[in-house]
Amino acid sequence: MLGHPRLHLRSTDSTNDRARALAIAGAPHGTLVTASAQTAGRGRQGRRWSAPPDSALLMSLVLRGSPLPALLPLIAAVAVCDAVEPLGPGERVMVKWPNDIVLARPDKAERTIAPAKLAGILTEGRPQEGWAVLGIGLNVAVRVEDLPAELYGTAATLGQPPGAIEPTLMRLLAALTRWLDAPAEQMLAVYRTRDALRGREIAWSSGRGRAAGIDGEGRLAVRLAGGGHTALDAGEVHLRA
Repeated sequence: MLGHPRLHLRSTDSTNDRARALAIAGAPHGTLVTASAQTAGRGRQGRRWSAPPDSALLMSLVLRGSPLPALLPLIAAVAVCDAVEPLGPGERVMVKWPNDIVLARPDKAERTIAPAKLAGILTEGRPQEGWAVLGIGLNVAVRVEDLPAELYGTAATLGQPPGAIEPTLMRLLAALTRWLDAPAEQMLAVYRTRDALRGREIAWSSGRGRAAGIDGEGRLAVRLAGGGHTALDAGEVHLRA
């Protein structure tokens, strides 16, 4: 079962670091590390994940298998979306490829959809040894005004009380269990319905174009600005104004 055994820490540097150490020591599939607070939580490309104590779901799972799913970050994204909906009127949880979960809601004029980051996913591991660590940070009870000022316009929260963190974790573990066992085609079909980039102008380190959906390998298909197509399998993607 996912979530057993479980190590819960009042505070740690990073749940992913703790889970990696447990995996290297031989912890079984499904081992869960959670924390009320992190002092060095991180996302992709070394970015810091910030959340006040007792306000976010901070978790890392040890997953073992041969082979492990190549689409693990996408599986996790679909599971997070399942775990947090339904939401308020007009709100929708979507995925900004490859691993950012965003909350889309009408702006005050109800004319445009303004996405803000609700959760992040970080996968690390040693595929050659048959294990990976899946880290998820989800703003359940975070108050945006308590975050660093540079995150005010880009962070989102479910706005629930701290007591909602544990039930959210249970729903997320159940959703992960379902989607890890589901056919890849089924998962990708659901992922595509939550694609926050499709049809949007994007840029990355070596080019720009218009996002054209997710292919069967989980890559981001792009129509290039100068004509032609490409597929991105990793890297940072930015929305263009």
